[in-house]
This record gives sequence, structure tokens and C-alpha cells, in this order.
Amino acid sequence: MDFIKEIQKLRSEKNAVILAHYYQTGDIQDIADFVGDSLALSQKAASTPAEIILFAGVKFMAETAKLLSPRKKVLLPDMNAGCSLADSCRDDDFRAFIEENPGRTVISYVNTNTGIKALSDIICTSSNAVQIVESLPAGEKIIFAPDRNLGNYIASKTGRDIVVWNGACHVHEEFSIEAILGIRKLNPDARIIVHPECELPVRMIADFTGSTAALLNFTRKDPSMKFIVATEPGVIHQMKKENPEKTFIPAPPRDSTCGCSECNFMKLITLEKIYSCLLNEEPEINIDQDLLVKAQKPILRMMEISEKLGL
Repeated sequence: MDFIKEIQKLRSEKNAVILAHYYQTGDIQDIADFVGDSLALSQKAASTPAEIILFAGVKFMAETAKLLSPRKKVLLPDMNAGCSLADSCRDDDFRAFIEENPGRTVISYVNTNTGIKALSDIICTSSNAVQIVESLPAGEKIIFAPDRNLGNYIASKTGRDIVVWNGACHVHEEFSIEAILGIRKLNPDARIIVHPECELPVRMIADFTGSTAALLNFTRKDPSMKFIVATEPGVIHQMKKENPEKTFIPAPPRDSTCGCSECNFMKLITLEKIYSCLLNEEPEINIDQDLLVKAQKPILRMMEISEKLGL
């Protein structure tokens, strides 16, 4: 079966929009209506007249799309497409953590499950996290969850009083300074670009640190011809499309035999599953109405702050 042809047909018939995260495989990125980071994709989908949103990504991303488009049908091709970072922060544990650290504004990364969003005051992305924190009064005490590396990065940039939840992304934690410098030795003209979810030693050797979208933008504007990319390598597909004359080297994981530089959850999504999902209009994301309303509030607050700051 020609899955691409059938997906195109079903998308048109059902008035559906297909979103693909940067970490999806190239064939999925190429058939998507929009490719990008999770929140930006959800915002784009909300602004379209599509009745169905199919999210080629992981579960928290599809949940976020539902929060921003509650009246639309949101589909996820594989409900097993979870996230090690989101799953490192459970609702009951985080509620207890907040109680143990009273009087703090709770800022959570968009890479969280709906229950964590509902416990938060403000949501942020890796692109706007520093600006969101800096928008608050200087003396305001903060809890940040769930990524310890991103949280420590934000604290170092802002100097704010931040208590950080001890969670992490299994992909970004697997990058090591030794492995990257080994590649750099073979490619001395390469620029090292890393995601802030990477550990501090990796960030310290970086020529540039930024969100997935920021890394893509950097490779577009920087005159260098070679880059070592320390994030999930799916984004290299877009980097190559936009800069065919440049060379992009995926940063190796600490253990070169484990393949950990790829997100196994992201790679659960396939063209065949997208076809089946559109055909049957399932699995569908459903969120309890009370939880949905609670989880919407911190996202809307982030959007208000971002608009005020011109982000």
C-alpha cells in the first residue's frame, strides 16, 4: 500500500491537519502540514479550520494540542509514545514537592503530562523559559519542573532562587563531553550546538545552546559549514533541507552501542500507524473537563507573558 498517497487522501476527506515534531523520521516530517516544536505546533493547529488534529509526536504533545483545541478531535498514532522526561514527574509526587516548598511560583516545562500542567502557575518552553522567569519580580521564589538540566541552565542564566525537580530526558542525558570532544577532534572546524536539556559539562563545551527551533535557526544563519548536533537527530532532516551545502554530525551518546541519541518513543510513530489512525480516527486524546480547564490556565498565562514581552 502507498501509505503516503492514502494519508493525503484521508487528510483531505476528513479535514485533518498533521503535525510532526522535529524528532520524527524524515518521511513523516515530509508529509506533515506543519513541522516544529510541540507548543508551536499545537498553536498552529488551533489556528486552522481543521476538525481533526493528528499529532506525530509523543503523548504530552497531543495532550497539549487538546488543551489548546478542546473542541477538535486530537489523534495520536500510538498511545505508547510516551516521554521519559514527562514520566519522571508524577502528579502525586509533584504535589507533595510543591507542599514541601511552599510560597513558590510553579513553572513547568511544556514537556509534562496534563496533571503536572494543572498543578503549575506558568508553563514555559525551552525557547522562552529564561524570559518567562525574568519577567517575574526579582525576589520571587520559583519551583521548576521537570528537567533538572534545563532548570539549572535557567538558574545560571537568571540568578533566581529556583528549586528544581530532579527529572531528565534519557536522550539528552546520554550525551557526554568525552564522546563529543572525540568527534570534534576529527572535525576541528565543526561548531558544537546543544539543547539545554543536556548536562552542564556538555553545555560548557558548546558554541551555542538553545531550543530545537533555536538550533535550527542557528545553523541557518551561522556561516560555519559543519555542526555537531547534541539533540535528538531527527531535527537534522530539517537542517539538511534548509542547508544542503552544510554538514551535520549527530553527537554520539555516552555508550556508542545503545543508540540512545534517538528517542525510542518518537520513533514508535510510523506512516502505517498514521494511516490507520486517520482511517479509524483513533486512538483519540480525551481529557476530563475539570482537568482540562486547570491545565489550560498556566499555558494561557505563558502566552500572555510572551505576548507582553514580544516573544
